[in-house]
Amino acid sequence: MNDRDRYHFEKTLWSEGYQRVMGLDEVGRGCLCGPVVAAGVILKPGAEVNDALRDSKTIKKVDRPALSKRIKADAEFWTIRWCPPQVIDQINILHASLRAMTKCSEATGGNPDYLLVDGNKSPVTLLPHTCLVKGDDRSASIAAASILAKVYRDRKMTELHEVYPFYGWDRNVGYPTKEHFAGLEKYGYTKHHRKSFNLRTDREYGGNEH
Repeated sequence: MNDRDRYHFEKTLWSEGYQRVMGLDEVGRGCLCGPVVAAGVILKPGAEVNDALRDSKTIKKVDRPALSKRIKADAEFWTIRWCPPQVIDQINILHASLRAMTKCSEATGGNPDYLLVDGNKSPVTLLPHTCLVKGDDRSASIAAASILAKVYRDRKMTELHEVYPFYGWDRNVGYPTKEHFAGLEKYGYTKHHRKSFNLRTDREYGGNEH
């Protein structure tokens, strides 16, 4: 497999008769707040190669929204699902991530016949599937999913920043940064924070909820 042939897995599956191969990825696992967001994308069999499809983290922030729109326009099917902080606190971040991906695979109208999943853990499914470590840079459909999820989540965190401007969410989108921790120290945590994560508030800072 050529390192740059991110359509290798899809083309192989298409040649084997699979017509609705869904790439799955999630974003936001390492954040202190906000939802974990997953996306599922089914590319059209034999789709024209889009060299821009790669790991969303390697794409400039300014370029992601336009690419997200193109993916939505060109895909056979796409969906975005998430789990909120309350669910993350209840079942832990790994299981919440997998649940969000399961929701994508079960979304109305999707009807995937094969799943390509980023990482080494698969969502609960009876569908045939393959887990790909670093799949967002190895599979075009997983890369497309990573871009949709990233753009959606970043936009949501920027919107929340307008309501809670103390944590720098328009810049760190909820990830642990000095600015984020400084906001926690001064203002405490919000209903959007993941209480099961180490927020360094109650014990160290005496934080409270807003």
